[in-house]
Amino acid sequence: MNKRQLLFIRNVFLFTFTAFGGAQAHLSLLLKYFVKDVRFISEEDLLELNALAQVLPGPASTQTLVGIAYKVGGLRLSLFTFFIWIIPSAAVMTFAAITFAKLDQKQKFTEILEYIQPIALGIVAYGAYNLSRRVLVSQVSIFLAVSAVIATLVLRNAYVFPMAILIGGMISSALETPQEESAIRVKLFSNINRKKLIYFVSVLLFFALLGAIINRTSPFSLPIRLFENFYRNGILIFGGGQVLVPLMFTEFVEMKHYLTAPGFLSGFALQQALPGPTFSFTSYVGALSMRNFGYGLTGQMLGGAVAVLGINLPGLILVLLIVPFWEDLKKVGRIKYSLSGINAVSVGFIIAAFILLVKPVGLDLLAIGILISTFLILNFTKISPTFIVLAGILLGYFL
Repeated sequence: MNKRQLLFIRNVFLFTFTAFGGAQAHLSLLLKYFVKDVRFISEEDLLELNALAQVLPGPASTQTLVGIAYKVGGLRLSLFTFFIWIIPSAAVMTFAAITFAKLDQKQKFTEILEYIQPIALGIVAYGAYNLSRRVLVSQVSIFLAVSAVIATLVLRNAYVFPMAILIGGMISSALETPQEESAIRVKLFSNINRKKLIYFVSVLLFFALLGAIINRTSPFSLPIRLFENFYRNGILIFGGGQVLVPLMFTEFVEMKHYLTAPGFLSGFALQQALPGPTFSFTSYVGALSMRNFGYGLTGQMLGGAVAVLGINLPGLILVLLIVPFWEDLKKVGRIKYSLSGINAVSVGFIIAAFILLVKPVGLDLLAIGILISTFLILNFTKISPTFIVLAGILLGYFL
């Protein structure tokens, strides 16, 4: 590596350990470390990469960072950057899942995090509210969001998500895209490496088939099924971490019962206190799922690794496939206009998941009060969720 690339890696480390607050806050830090402090790319290039990440499924911050690395040093630097970015928070969340599993038997972990669960609900409510304000701006978007809520609550099936996202994108694309784009589309799709796209989809189909046919009593069954579950969700999640967490709850807690609601919410709240990608929360879900099915320490560590790699691989592969011809891609209105429908459906998923998450709270006035207070603090002040979560942990520890 040359001196410029080593300097880039240094800034990746700085970004990794200071990137609190989710994708919106991450963008300002990306601007600081990779445009203002050292001009690795232009501000225009950064914003275009961020726009690409918003169009693609997967983790927006991760895809933007990997895209920057690709422009600076090609494939090798982008992969190195990816692992620097995800490993620290994924390792912490895997350790948290293992610790939760051990301490939960003594109820200590649950007692310490007593106030964290309603705080987590307040954070979800705040995310849903803000995303709704930006996305639900037309009758079509409102209709799609309401339909997604109803479909999720009534059907309770993981395949609701991909179908609703596909239908939402098709509807908004059909209704809103101008007609004068056929020539651009032909030029763009003639540049796509179809063989690589086939490999991309084949990974999902292979692990789905393997998970279906392998004996459920086999020790390899759950890791394979977990990888397929997370890889599939990595293909289908638009909207970043705000959408990831509600979808994970609906599928892994409500539908498959891999872990409990208190365990899930405790991990989500802890993740809010950490820098790094929100998608590393999946390592917690994977590790705790393995523990709840009787796997030991090695199995739990494997579950954490399988989950975080499965959820991130689709987005990583897509951004590395598309960055080389982004100049053509960003001209295609079909992609741009389909995003409004996809986002509307994503808002519906968040609202439905919030309803499912808040049901166990019932009429607990203290929990409801903490939930509302968290929402109001986030909405009307500039206090980071990190400090709210830390305050909740301290309250649980001392009270």
